[in-house]
Amino acid sequence: MKSLTINASQRESVGKKATKALRNAGQVPCVIYGGDTIVHFAAPEIAFKNLVYTPDVHTVVIALDNGTKINAILQDIQFHPVTDKILHIDFIEIFDDKPITMEIPFRTVGNSRGVRNGGVLRFNLRRIKVKGLASNLPDVIEGDITELKIGNKLTVANIASDDFTILHPDNTVICMVKTSRTAVEEEEEEETEGATEGAEAPTAEA
Repeated sequence: MKSLTINASQRESVGKKATKALRNAGQVPCVIYGGDTIVHFAAPEIAFKNLVYTPDVHTVVIALDNGTKINAILQDIQFHPVTDKILHIDFIEIFDDKPITMEIPFRTVGNSRGVRNGGVLRFNLRRIKVKGLASNLPDVIEGDITELKIGNKLTVANIASDDFTILHPDNTVICMVKTSRTAVEEEEEEETEGATEGAEAPTAEA
């Protein structure tokens, strides 16, 4: 999984007055949980651009001004209800030997038979919640939809991996091919193709 570094300053004052002053200065107050101690820090809002405003997921190295570096993942983020400015971010510290839980983006591969026949691919899940060691988690989880006909579904059971545990029931539908007005009945199409392939070429009469 990709990692990015955020240069930050550890903060000692965590009251409302100090937090407001940070925000007025263009800084985002943050907290890291999960380690031996809770770490409070702040960083410029622009430093979180590639972490927050992207569909990708990352691990994060928080590089504090005292020389400490902490590996973490984003846990929660709070936005201003009107301006959408980042108000606060929670991180969870991660360790090489401890599994973490996070949501990984899902992406399809292949060209569905049902879609080629006029069906429409509909998604129930765009992100998959998984648990595993950070080193084993992928940037994206892929599912092959090549053989999906109209009415067929891709479920969690179809994308199982030995590298991580998916935290959805096996029968959870990720996506499916639904019919549409322009859809062609595949059975009829296959029968027609079979008839064409099995037909003998006409012979000229003597």
